[in-house]
Amino acid sequence: MCVGLPMTVISSDEHTALCERRAEQRQVSTALVGEVAVGDRLLVFIDSAVRVLDEDEARQIDDALDGLAAAMEGKPFEHLFADLIDREPKLPEHLRPTNP
Repeated sequence: MCVGLPMTVISSDEHTALCERRAEQRQVSTALVGEVAVGDRLLVFIDSAVRVLDEDEARQIDDALDGLAAAMEGKPFEHLFADLIDREPKLPEHLRPTNP
């Protein structure tokens, strides 16, 4: 199974970007997202950027990944899912039933 990771662009050229996440650097293809700028946050799967993220979305993904790791280690994790606390889960719009 692949997990997409938020990474930050530290340099780029026409088709690739050098990205960093927690002190690890990777050369990433940007063929699917087009031109990127230094500081952009990208969702990366197997060394390919699949989407440009805004800062809030990148933080939520990082928090969720940290929360899963904490839960697996038996550590507190609820605070890392703050966006889910005190609300009912909702299906994305495209998965909700339509009324005839």
